[in-house]
Amino acid sequence: MEYLVRFAQVHESFRRSEIEALAIVSNVDLEIVEYDEESPFCIIKVPDEKAARALVSRSVLVKSLYELWGKGQNYQELHEDVRRRSESKWPDYRTCSFKFDFDSYAGKRTSKEKIPLIQSFGYMAFEGPIIMADPDETFIIFELYDHRVASSRDKTSRTPSPQPEPSKLYFGRWLASGSRDVMDKYDLKKRSYISTTSMDAELSLVSANITLAAPGKVFYDPFVGTGSFCVAAAHFGAFTFGSDIDARSFKGQKEEGRPIGLVRNMLQYGLEANYLDAFTSDLTNTPFRNMPIFDGIICDPPYGIREGLKVLGTREGKNVGPVYVDGVPTYTLEGYIPPKKPYSFEAMLNDILEFAAQTLVPNGRISFWMPTANDEDIELAIPSNPHLELVSVCVQQFNKCMDSPPNTYAETPI
Repeated sequence: MEYLVRFAQVHESFRRSEIEALAIVSNVDLEIVEYDEESPFCIIKVPDEKAARALVSRSVLVKSLYELWGKGQNYQELHEDVRRRSESKWPDYRTCSFKFDFDSYAGKRTSKEKIPLIQSFGYMAFEGPIIMADPDETFIIFELYDHRVASSRDKTSRTPSPQPEPSKLYFGRWLASGSRDVMDKYDLKKRSYISTTSMDAELSLVSANITLAAPGKVFYDPFVGTGSFCVAAAHFGAFTFGSDIDARSFKGQKEEGRPIGLVRNMLQYGLEANYLDAFTSDLTNTPFRNMPIFDGIICDPPYGIREGLKVLGTREGKNVGPVYVDGVPTYTLEGYIPPKKPYSFEAMLNDILEFAAQTLVPNGRISFWMPTANDEDIELAIPSNPHLELVSVCVQQFNKCMDSPPNTYAETPI
């Protein structure tokens, strides 16, 4: 059965990856029938209404879901398709309270224009009361205008330009909403502890969805910082923990009796039961054994723009032996801070993938963010690993000079 997904027209390159990942999480057989990044409307085919609701129930980029009753290039085609697809269903809704509404993208109609278009669906002969607030059923007329035509209209001309006609039309019955409201709960402006490296709440949640976060799974962030990805994965039920070369976000004295940093964020959202712990480490000196441990890894490695890239170790040419104070090795003393050295970002990407290949369970996923170019504006190649399959590449433009795509890989069983 076909359904219409109404996406938010944001983060367009993420939307398909998210809904395909959610099909895996919810164990739904999904076929994408019609999809275009420039359109917020997508037609999918799933087994039934229950599966469709399950598919979008935790989506961050889906606004709403509809049972598709018809589509066409114009209203004549739309009405013909509505009759063909849905005439057998009309008696089921004949006495229900209902309302009709419009959803126009890249165009709009006045109320006066909408009324005759709504009345043109009178052949369905619904007899129930029309209730605008919380009716039993809501039917939506979707209009998709060609935004290139709309944007090219001369807005300075005194002669009104003719209203362009929509290029595509859909008609559907509302079924469910996505989970876009959850972004307000996790808004960074309301979070107890953040820093310049904290990841936007919407993108964190989408990343967790793409990486298949779910109850009972174990997720790890090797660059945990203030815990944005731990919070997102824990929201979807995963057990989370992380590490960082800079431990200030999760170690130290309590502030005025409050838990420090990262822990405070988990407590704020009631996710402490899903937070395992955090520890000081860098990915090149990890304490983990080379064995499948994690269901998912999500991270935003430092790429030298917001945070410099360093690992534990000493620079070449410097004394690599232990330093002694009063005959005692400094690394045994309380408060010891190990030396750090600069590290190549390209080498770090390869290390991340190799670590994932060794520690992900079969079909586990890793998602990490990386810039599309380095600080010299040289394009960076998408890294690869023979034991990992590249599942998706999503691009997010942060500013005029920088794009940053999260790349998602799945561990391939050998």
